[in-house]
Amino acid sequence: MAVLRTDFLTKTYPGCVALDRVTVSFESGKINALLGKNGSGKSTLVKCFSGAITPNGGSIYLDERKLSFSHPSDAYQQGIVTVYQELSLVPGLTVMENILLGRLPKKGAVIDWKAAYKKAKELLDKMKVDINPREKVSRLSMWQCQVVEITKAMSFSPKVLMLDEPTSALAASEVDRLFDVIRELKKQGVIIIYISHKLHEIPLISDTITVLRDGMLIGSVKTEEVGHPDIIKMMFGDVQIKKRPSDIRVQDEVVLQVKNLNREGLLHDISFELKKGEILGIAGMLGSGRTELLKSIFGADPYDTGEIMINQKKAKKRPSPISMKKMGLGLTPEDRKKEGLMLPHSIKDNLCYASMDKTSMGWIESKKLRNDASEKQINDLQIKTPSAKLATHSLSGGNQQKVVVGNWLNTKPQIMIFDEPTRGIDVFAKQQIFEIIWEQSRNGISAIFVSSELEELLETCHRILIMKDGRMIGEVNPDQLEIEKLYELSMGGSHEQQS
Repeated sequence: MAVLRTDFLTKTYPGCVALDRVTVSFESGKINALLGKNGSGKSTLVKCFSGAITPNGGSIYLDERKLSFSHPSDAYQQGIVTVYQELSLVPGLTVMENILLGRLPKKGAVIDWKAAYKKAKELLDKMKVDINPREKVSRLSMWQCQVVEITKAMSFSPKVLMLDEPTSALAASEVDRLFDVIRELKKQGVIIIYISHKLHEIPLISDTITVLRDGMLIGSVKTEEVGHPDIIKMMFGDVQIKKRPSDIRVQDEVVLQVKNLNREGLLHDISFELKKGEILGIAGMLGSGRTELLKSIFGADPYDTGEIMINQKKAKKRPSPISMKKMGLGLTPEDRKKEGLMLPHSIKDNLCYASMDKTSMGWIESKKLRNDASEKQINDLQIKTPSAKLATHSLSGGNQQKVVVGNWLNTKPQIMIFDEPTRGIDVFAKQQIFEIIWEQSRNGISAIFVSSELEELLETCHRILIMKDGRMIGEVNPDQLEIEKLYELSMGGSHEQQS
């Protein structure tokens, strides 16, 4: 049995103790879940293991051998590999080329392609998956890409494999297939550390659970010995999971009408209405067309035919995000790091970009206006930061998401579109995002809300539309529906309209 452990591991930053004398161990032959809310120290611990940051005190041991890293490559050489949430595959290359990138076998000075494909096939077979090593990565499904990423990591014969949110972009059916691969790795004697915010996954995949809170180790337990409420309490202390408050009422006024929207191969005759103060959910599996619909409504992607009306005014035939913003729309995109934020820039600036008007002379907003706007959102949304001048990448995922939301709230929108607003954030941060949406609803701001975690739609929305293959196939009342039925409908089961 191999063991990765720490003794009194400590990491401090000015005014912050990220890890507070953490002593913990992870064993091979088990899938070890590592849990904690944003800011708990979980990411810091993983970065210490991966060599990305250096602890201030304490020690790391692998099989009783003390480790010391000055660079991530040092951890790699010691057999510690991390597969991150953002995949690093090259879409234009084959599966084999991605797995063996930079290490293709040669005959003299020439690449030995036959040996390369044979090696890649052996590695994939060891993972017990049927993926053609000659296939272009761009043609793979998301779960297959995740498996290729893991196979690439396993090609280095690591002793420790850390999986950071491996299912964040996967559909439910794909999660099951990935879990089969991870269970196969467990048999191979690798120390597996599994990080996820999807708490419903943990009993299905893990053998042990280790929880950090506020930089301290709360405990390590066997998964079979605890239930969901126990895990929540370990992570957050006493936290109340709230559902949509009864005082949030939908008004009669229609603020958005989408009529017969079409986009070749992606959207087919989409029509619906949104009322003032309404929180409208859109459910569907990955590939159903949810994101494509939201981007077309917001003007980020074109549509071929159809009509969009906002407050009885017809939008341009070829709308743009700028024109739709002027009509009162805001969009928090699916990928906040690539599309929603400029991470090296300050929190203050990221909170103001959407509300800034541009002229040939540059940004015309005064420094005072930007300061006032950013401070308002930091206070209103409870963004946890010692200073608005800090770079946005210094924030936790939940607080980054609040910055994305605050950026658009500064435009004073009438309609907010939320595409996967809770991806990669913990239960407590999710509740805070829901509270923000509910409070805006009280103020008459309407919302369209997309989430792959369909439970969130039942908890948050007044009404849910269901998409499949680019078509709107049903409408349901979340107050009269069980989650199992919503998943069935989203996968194309019977979809009689419910009210």
